[in-house]
Amino acid sequence: MPQFSYKGRNTRGDLIAGVLESPSIDAVASQLLNSNITPIDITEKAAGEGGLEELWGKLKARRPGLTDLILFSRQMYSLMRAGVPINRAMRGIIESTRNRILESAFREIQTDLESGRDLSTALARHPSIFAPLYISMVRVGENTGRLDESFLRISQYLELEKDTRERIKSALRYPAMVLVTMAIAMTIINIVVIPAFAKIFERAHVALPLPTRILLGVSGFFVSYWPLMLVVLAGTAVAAYVYVGTDPGRYRWGKVKLRLPLVGDIIKRATLGRFARAFAMSLSSGVPLVQALTVVARAVDNDFVGEHILNMRNGIERGESLTRTAAASNMFTPLVLQMLAVGEETGQVDEMMNEVAGFYEREVDYDVKNLSATIEPVMIVLLGGLVLILALGVFLPMWDLATLKR
Repeated sequence: MPQFSYKGRNTRGDLIAGVLESPSIDAVASQLLNSNITPIDITEKAAGEGGLEELWGKLKARRPGLTDLILFSRQMYSLMRAGVPINRAMRGIIESTRNRILESAFREIQTDLESGRDLSTALARHPSIFAPLYISMVRVGENTGRLDESFLRISQYLELEKDTRERIKSALRYPAMVLVTMAIAMTIINIVVIPAFAKIFERAHVALPLPTRILLGVSGFFVSYWPLMLVVLAGTAVAAYVYVGTDPGRYRWGKVKLRLPLVGDIIKRATLGRFARAFAMSLSSGVPLVQALTVVARAVDNDFVGEHILNMRNGIERGESLTRTAAASNMFTPLVLQMLAVGEETGQVDEMMNEVAGFYEREVDYDVKNLSATIEPVMIVLLGGLVLILALGVFLPMWDLATLKR
């Protein structure tokens, strides 16, 4: 589709300039007028024109995150509740959006709305921005006439989702920093410090103990092959990144994350808390049970857990109860299963799932706060072992040299 550069003025008289993809100049003018922008100049861009500028703009563009979606949901809730027509609401949101990718998506959504599509269908055409759960919630709001409530629930859920992700990041940040620091220290010691001692030992012509020979061997390997090691490390990181982007890679990484020492259990409970919160929101909004499990399985951001949720859906489709399928998944604690059973008996599964989410979130919050106290003994042991190896490798031959001099 051709691109057109345009200049125009908005309702406040400010000069607006940009680029739009459209089949014709008339379509661009119509789109600008619908956005309350009076066009001044519209010219078609030649093929290849502005290639570097466009490439730089794409590189600078920040992918929309949870904060952008929360802001959009809050704006839509306020505008829908105030009775603003959806087309006018989208025009106002487009003018206030600062994210280039999101603004482009909003303009396409507005065009879809003006062509007669409903909002959920327009959002579904941008799966990289709007998750299936988001689209399902909007569709339910459209069908029930309570679109404002749907956007309110979505914004509340996304705020909790953001908080959960921040907790997981904080749980992983401390051990990651310690491991990286230790790796850097080991590299410097092997490349700079130990070779200096090696020259002293070489001039002394003494028999070296086993720890020293091991240290010198490892240091020699680092000094001789560090460029190759750097290339292998970078290649491994790129290969791992690409593999995790595939379906089997995402599944295996999701499984590995739950089994990481110290933090794996925290990640698992945070993921289950996210599932419970999203499931409760879907049920309370009127999404059918089977459909809710389907969309929530994609919303937990872990393909391994998502597969277990889909297995729960399959069990329910066979006529089994929610509690029995949850117990068969082996992912929930007995306390949570009891709460689910009570929810099924009383017809308040959504409320019980909210309690489950709160239960897991409180546990995660407690464990994250105490993570440093749990990790510190492990780090002390590792650092102590490293210092012991270095001391034996460096000072044992030094003591031998001192004995010979006597």
